[in-house]
Amino acid sequence: MSKLKVISEKSLTNNSRVVGLLAQLEKINTESAESDSARYVTSKILHLAQSQEKTRREMTAKGSTGMEVLLSTLENTKDLQTTLNILSILVELVSAGGGRRASFLVAKGGSQILLQLLMNASKESPPNEELMVQIHSILAKIGPKDKKFGVKARINGALTITLNLVKQNLQNHHLVLPCLQLLRVCSANSVNSVSLGKNGVVELMFKIIGPFSKKNSGLMKVALDTLAALLKSKTNARRAVDRGYVQVLLSIYVDWHRHDNRHRNMLIRKGILQSLKSVTNIKLGRKAFIDANGMKILYNTSQECLAVRTLDPLVNTSSLIMRKCFPKNRLPLPTIKSSFHFQLPVIPVTGPVAQLYSLPPEVDDVVDESDDNEDIDLEVENETENEDDLDQNFKNDDIETDINKLKPQQEPGRMTEELKMYEHLFPELVDDFQDCDLISKEPKPFVFEGKVRSPIVVPTAGDEASGNSGNLRKGVVMKTSMSPEGDEGDKIPTFMDLAKEDIKDNDRTLQQQLGDPNRTISSVHGFNNDIVKALDRITLQNVPSHSAPGFTAGMKKDYSLPLTVLTCTKACPHMATCGNVLFEGRTVQLGKLCCTGVEMEDDEDTESTSSVEQASVEVSDGPTLHDADLYIEIVKNTKSVPEYSEVAYPDYFGHIPPPFKEPILERPYGVQRTKIAQDIERLIHQNDIIDRVVYDLDNPNYTIPEEGDILKFNSKFESGNLRKVIQIRKNEYDLILNSDINSNHYHQWFYFEVSGMRPGVAYRFNIINCEKSNSQFNYGMQPLMYSVQEALNARPWWVRVGTDICYYKNHFSRSSVAAGGQKGKSYYTITFTVNFPHKDDVCYFAYHYPYTYSTLQMHLQKLESAHNPQQIYFRKDVLCETLSGNTCPLVTITAMPESNYYEHICQFRNRPYIFLSARVHPGETNASWVMKGTLEYLMSNNPTAQSLRESFIFKIVPMLNPDGVINGNHRCSLSGEDLNRQWQSPNPDLHPTIYHAKGLLQYLAAVKRLPLVYCDYHGHSRKKNVFMYGCSIKETVWHTNDNATSCDVVEDAGYRTLPKILSHIAPAFCMSSCSFVVEKSKESTARVVVWREIGVQRSYTMESTLCGCDQGKYKGLQIGTRELEEMGAKFCVGLLRLKRLTSPLEYNLPSSLLDFENDLIESSCKVTSPVCSVCPGHSPTTYVLDEDEPRFLEEVDYSAESNDDLDIELAENVGDYEPSAQEEVLSDSELSRT
Repeated sequence: MSKLKVISEKSLTNNSRVVGLLAQLEKINTESAESDSARYVTSKILHLAQSQEKTRREMTAKGSTGMEVLLSTLENTKDLQTTLNILSILVELVSAGGGRRASFLVAKGGSQILLQLLMNASKESPPNEELMVQIHSILAKIGPKDKKFGVKARINGALTITLNLVKQNLQNHHLVLPCLQLLRVCSANSVNSVSLGKNGVVELMFKIIGPFSKKNSGLMKVALDTLAALLKSKTNARRAVDRGYVQVLLSIYVDWHRHDNRHRNMLIRKGILQSLKSVTNIKLGRKAFIDANGMKILYNTSQECLAVRTLDPLVNTSSLIMRKCFPKNRLPLPTIKSSFHFQLPVIPVTGPVAQLYSLPPEVDDVVDESDDNEDIDLEVENETENEDDLDQNFKNDDIETDINKLKPQQEPGRMTEELKMYEHLFPELVDDFQDCDLISKEPKPFVFEGKVRSPIVVPTAGDEASGNSGNLRKGVVMKTSMSPEGDEGDKIPTFMDLAKEDIKDNDRTLQQQLGDPNRTISSVHGFNNDIVKALDRITLQNVPSHSAPGFTAGMKKDYSLPLTVLTCTKACPHMATCGNVLFEGRTVQLGKLCCTGVEMEDDEDTESTSSVEQASVEVSDGPTLHDADLYIEIVKNTKSVPEYSEVAYPDYFGHIPPPFKEPILERPYGVQRTKIAQDIERLIHQNDIIDRVVYDLDNPNYTIPEEGDILKFNSKFESGNLRKVIQIRKNEYDLILNSDINSNHYHQWFYFEVSGMRPGVAYRFNIINCEKSNSQFNYGMQPLMYSVQEALNARPWWVRVGTDICYYKNHFSRSSVAAGGQKGKSYYTITFTVNFPHKDDVCYFAYHYPYTYSTLQMHLQKLESAHNPQQIYFRKDVLCETLSGNTCPLVTITAMPESNYYEHICQFRNRPYIFLSARVHPGETNASWVMKGTLEYLMSNNPTAQSLRESFIFKIVPMLNPDGVINGNHRCSLSGEDLNRQWQSPNPDLHPTIYHAKGLLQYLAAVKRLPLVYCDYHGHSRKKNVFMYGCSIKETVWHTNDNATSCDVVEDAGYRTLPKILSHIAPAFCMSSCSFVVEKSKESTARVVVWREIGVQRSYTMESTLCGCDQGKYKGLQIGTRELEEMGAKFCVGLLRLKRLTSPLEYNLPSSLLDFENDLIESSCKVTSPVCSVCPGHSPTTYVLDEDEPRFLEEVDYSAESNDDLDIELAENVGDYEPSAQEEVLSDSELSRT
């Protein structure tokens, strides 16, 4: 027999040696040559594959036929050595190339050929051991890359063959190891897992695993991984529980924990925990775990592992198991419905509100009997699994795919006669200005009203101030300088009436400013203790200045400050006189003030601090819109369901942005597991828990603890939200938020007062009934705190505070009523730790910068009183009344016509409309701050603002949900519904603000005056930066992967222009976060309805982050009111640029003016930041997912539910026993759901 001549390397010009060998092997196959030749060639190829990466690359390169040649030879050869050679080659290719080469082998049909080879090899008696080892090794590596591998292995019979091999060769570790690796892969298929369980594989695994041993650690690791995969099946998990294997696993884990002193077997210990994690997915498993004292065992072992960083995967997995097994608790509430009740005028027929009203009063809606959704215990044992779906690219079923539904179709919706009711809200379309004096072109200085304040009495800390709230609907004695707010609902004044009144008011303002220039602030060190208790009972009043000369807190209005700094006097000789002067009608109390008075910054010279200069803050943010006295007057007319009679100090004092930047908080490593461990300690050491109620809205008769070291809480003021507080440990409190009124969920917004603190003490606050599955609190956001003591010391601002902040799923169970019919859902906890700077201070905490309804009304009144009616056309109308009788303001802003000549009146009337709205969701207070920036900019005397007014008529509804804002709701109105899901069919009785806002737009459409832009301002709780959602047919279709249809759609791309402009001029705006996809779930939102039904192409939702920015000028900083207001101003500049781009002939504003205005806005921002790097203008749209943040290295389980576990990602090198970097740090994919 002659040797086949091998082509020499020199004769190969462009082809490498391995290519020549493969060509020879292919020739051998076609000629059915002798087996010796194939054996020789394959051995040469094996040698090259083992020694050269270049060879391995060439054999798996695109276009290479090497894999087909090898598989063809493997399929046809009868020679054992040739088969072994080829299998060895395949092992080399797959082992070195990772997943790509394994997928390549699967694509060439490798799975089926190898499974058939396994079948053929098993027929020999006895089967060749080396052949079986090789086949199982290669199948275990390529199986995870084949979506149908589990089904193929079962149908082929390979599953039975492998199982019998293990049973017959249990002591032959060389053969059992690859067999177990293959069983682990096959167990990922639920049907296979059940089948293997019935054939005793679970019991078989417990014959392999056992106590600590230095021998066969590799085999034990694979056996544990196989067991963990098998126990994901409920049937197998129940079998393990019935046989007492939970106790066995815990005993084995403790044994390995004690003996593995050098931590060389961490993967085995982790494997035991993974098996426990799988078996505790069922209720029986969790019960068995608790009964076996598993909580204490894992708690103690994990605490011992904390000192070694490489053992973090063990700590994290232990933590997850303990959280899952922690007995579900009910919230300590009588009902999850709101503490406040508001009777609706109409009860909806369907929906959550209808269900809420239909619940019998005796139903316990807080918790269910079952703590999980295990109603269906039967295992699916037929071929119903669709494995094709597992690795498919993301496809969102929520994206609208019906082209007909996507095409905007202008629908009048209401009859033209009915829409005439809105004519009176558009006087600018008919006013001829013949009675106006429009000759003078001199701009009136933009000076805000500077009323001299009446003296005020400020109560101090101690008992809660008492006062009869009176009848909310009764009038109160108003100041003569302010027109009653309630009159707007009865009679809407004409434009000229408003203008004349404004002229008179401003003249009066100037006289007041000139008449009393020398008012100063008087300061003092503190209160006399004898006076404190008496002051607690005094309500905030307008006292004639002559009645209390010794007690008045004199004020000087500093027009560079957005608020007034307030201090107190030492003596109170006329206190009784003050106390006897009461309002006629409703009274309003100011919240508690610190008993210790003002802590002076400089104790050496208290007298010198009485000067205004000492208390002033160097901030040049323009004229102030804040007026504390005016705010109090407005609060009296604000109608709340609880009939609030108190005012929170931050709303009274006002807020100015702090003169320092606030970086996004860096999350400490391991903070979540530390907090979870402390929660678990509650169960293990129950005697250490105080469990004392210290605040409770549901029980008005609860007693406030008298101990000095207990914090005192309050939320009984406008926009406040805090329902109950329970002291857990000495300095730790569980806080429960109130549901939205007429709802049983939406717990996220909080705003409450804390007093009685001690400095230098770390207080932990846990808000335990949040519902969102993730939050920016996990990514650097901090809650906000306002210190009254700091405000009195000339630092009146909200600041970001808190350390050890995280947001995680807790052990409080949501009932099916609260979870929309699902059982087993848990609440989430926001936890943060605060050190207070002052003793007995009064501090306020909030989810975001509060902006109340009364604040809006105050700002609008200040803007109205300060504007120049000859230059600015400003109207404040009442759009409608809300359910509780509050007015919903509608603002119109444009420029007055140049004259009353026909041409100028025509230009005035024909200006395009811009329609803006905000605050449909009460908890998104950042939207109001952006709106404030827009309003202030539009009313300013900047040249560009004047050009903007001359170009557009602005119709603005600055607060679409006044009732929700007033009553501290997070998302709903008093109807218990999300108003931004009611735009398709708003009910005039339940959703009046939406009904009439839509009516305004329908009226504009009916008179052929469609707005150029509609934008609804919102806040976003899970993303950073500011961005927009718009509407595009083409981009929506493109996301459905129907590219052919997408190409056929013709669409004007003008909807992208404004976001692109903003991405270049607004540092907080990010184009790459914008999305223009229309989802089915958003079809009834303002953005989509205004686009589809009204026909406004540029219809947007502008989302502002609650957290901060991760790009541009503010990268790495938390967002503040300065940046939010700047965004509102930048939006206006963007509209000017949009006008210039869309109407270049009729609008010739110099670009230098726009650049000048840009610089003007930026110069008002004092935050020092890196140079702005805006997002690319041509970034593709992104479909925005809920979970949009990068994951942590630390194992984090945010949205986990107890028995919906994700499959464990199988490691590539399953036979290697050294811990890889991947395994040292647990992957999030393992625990993104539990």
